[in-house]
Amino acid sequence: MTVTSTELAAEFDQHRNRLIGLGYRLTGRIADAEDAVQDAWLRLATVDRDDIRDLGAWLTTVVSRLCLDRMRSAAVQREQYVGPWLPEPLVTSLDDDPGDIVAGQDDLRMAALRVLHELPPDQRLAFVLHDGFEVPFAEIAEVLGCSVVAARQYASRARRAMADADPPQRVPLPEQQRVVEEFLAALASKDVDAVARTLHPAVVVLGDSGGKARTARRPVVGIDKVARFAVGLMQKYDDKLLENTRLVMVNGDLGVLLPGSPEVAPRVFTLAIRDGRPAEIFDVVNPDKLTRIPW
Repeated sequence: MTVTSTELAAEFDQHRNRLIGLGYRLTGRIADAEDAVQDAWLRLATVDRDDIRDLGAWLTTVVSRLCLDRMRSAAVQREQYVGPWLPEPLVTSLDDDPGDIVAGQDDLRMAALRVLHELPPDQRLAFVLHDGFEVPFAEIAEVLGCSVVAARQYASRARRAMADADPPQRVPLPEQQRVVEEFLAALASKDVDAVARTLHPAVVVLGDSGGKARTARRPVVGIDKVARFAVGLMQKYDDKLLENTRLVMVNGDLGVLLPGSPEVAPRVFTLAIRDGRPAEIFDVVNPDKLTRIPW
C-alpha cells in the first residue's frame, strides 16, 4: 500500500522524541541528536516505506549509525578538550513540562550521563541500545560492524563500568529541594565553614568550560577544597547578580541557573546527592552548551 508523504511524516513524528533521546544519550549534545534524526528523515524519504517492516527499528538503526560516526569523531576531539567534558544540560523551568525526552528518564541524570560518556563509543552504543532501548544484539552488531559475541562483550563491559562507578541515584524532588536550598544558603553567606558543613565527605566538583569561561579545569575533590572553590566562585558575583539566581530543572533534577554579566560568565549547575548531601557538583559554563537557555 502506497503511503503519502503526509502519512509518512506523521508516522515519523511518532518516533521523533524517542530518537532524539537516543541521540542525546549517545552524543551528549541535542544539536547532534537533532541532526541525526533529521538525516534519518531524509534517508527515509528516499526509500520505499513498504520495504520497511518495522519503522521504529529501522529508524533506531539509522540514527545509531549516524551517531556512531559523531561519537568516534568526538572521542578524538575530546582528547584536546580543555578541562572536564560534560553533556549539554537539558534545562527547563520548574513550571515547564519536561517533555518526553526527559520525563521519568532516570538514566538522563547528569551523574549517570557523566559516567556513560567516559565509555568508549562502541561500549556506550551497545549498552544504550541494549539496556536502554531493548535492541537485539544481532542488530547492534550490524550497527557496529562486529560479531554478536563482540557486541555482547561491549555491552557487558559498559554495564560493569557503570556499576563500578556507582553514580549517585536520583533522590525525590523534596529532598533535592532541601539539599539545594541548604547549599545555596551556605553559599550566600560566603562562609567556607558553612558551605563545608553541607557537603558529602567524598564531594567532587566537575566544571565544564572548554577553556572559554572560568571554572575548575580539573576535578576539585574533598570538602575543604570544594568549599573554598565554591565560595571563591560566588565572590565573583555581586549581590545584585545573585538575586537573579533561580532554580531550574537540569536533566530532570533540580539545578541552579546563574545569569552572567560582562565580568562573569553565566552558568548552570546541578547536584548529585548521596546520603542527603551534595556528592557531585556539575558546573557547566561553556557558552556553547548554554545556547538553548532563555536567560
